[in-house]
Amino acid sequence: MSSSYGLHRVLEPVGVLPQQAWRLRTDPRAWPDEVVLDVARLNLDAASYRQLREQHGSPEAVREAVLEIIETRGKMHNPVTGSGGMLLGTVREVGPESPLGLRVGDRVATLVSLTLTPLRIEDGLADWTGETEQVPCRGTAVLFGRSIAARLPDDLPDELALSVLDVCGAPALTDRVVREAGPGASVLVLGGGGKSGSLSLVAARRAGAGRLVALVPTEEEAASVRAAGLADEVVVADARDPVGVLDAVGTPVAVTVVCVDVPGCEHGAVLATADGGTIVFFSMATSFAAAALGAEGLAADVRMLIGNGYVPGHAEFALDLVRTEPGVRALFERRERHTSPT
Repeated sequence: MSSSYGLHRVLEPVGVLPQQAWRLRTDPRAWPDEVVLDVARLNLDAASYRQLREQHGSPEAVREAVLEIIETRGKMHNPVTGSGGMLLGTVREVGPESPLGLRVGDRVATLVSLTLTPLRIEDGLADWTGETEQVPCRGTAVLFGRSIAARLPDDLPDELALSVLDVCGAPALTDRVVREAGPGASVLVLGGGGKSGSLSLVAARRAGAGRLVALVPTEEEAASVRAAGLADEVVVADARDPVGVLDAVGTPVAVTVVCVDVPGCEHGAVLATADGGTIVFFSMATSFAAAALGAEGLAADVRMLIGNGYVPGHAEFALDLVRTEPGVRALFERRERHTSPT
């Protein structure tokens, strides 16, 4: 009997949800409420890709590591970071009880993590160099009754749409939190030059933010954010240096959004956030124990939220930001050119 949560796909250990499982069943035949996809491209999350690159070094070794994870676990679930990414594919089969509203032939991006998506690779990742977060491939994937997917837009290149949809939860939740904070709220985005960070800056501005600060690690990245006009202030600091973050930001802000892909940024976010303020953690490199215990140790009266990647309407919201904000689109396109192999 199938489960809308995907319990029937869990091989080890039995009884847990697919995200918690060590290994999933990847048989590409749809159960009654499932959708089977022909996969064209994976998008590894930034924290996972960084960790793999740092551990394995050469692009070839990274490729072999990703393939081994998928073959061993039946999903792309990095055992070190606990994160995965998402994918682009075409609907092959739709079970008669599927509630997702998809049809055979639809081109979609999954809006659920690869850490819970049954995945089978059929080409050995032969067309991927290992040098980019986006992984061209051939294989199959399975969506459950409680999964989420978005049809790919016709007006944006696939690579751009996939990059945007990979982080679409961040700007949507940023919009909600900044509106809750009230008109003119001050907002800081750690990692403001990245994918989720740049979208969060634009979302914060639209939501009525007053002072808008982007923190980035290099002068080169700062120049790009300034040229895009995404923030009132662009400061350069190491997000892992709490005192350095506070010195760079100055007056603490009402809302801090953490969009970095390296560990150790929790305490800087706490110091930079005013008492009564809110911190939203979107990075999969976040240690939530460090965040909670650090705030306690600093006697910081801050609300901390985990960005879970899902807010109703988040996909169309993020795509609209890219369509209508030339600055953020330019950043995304520049990133794609920079990370694509020549």
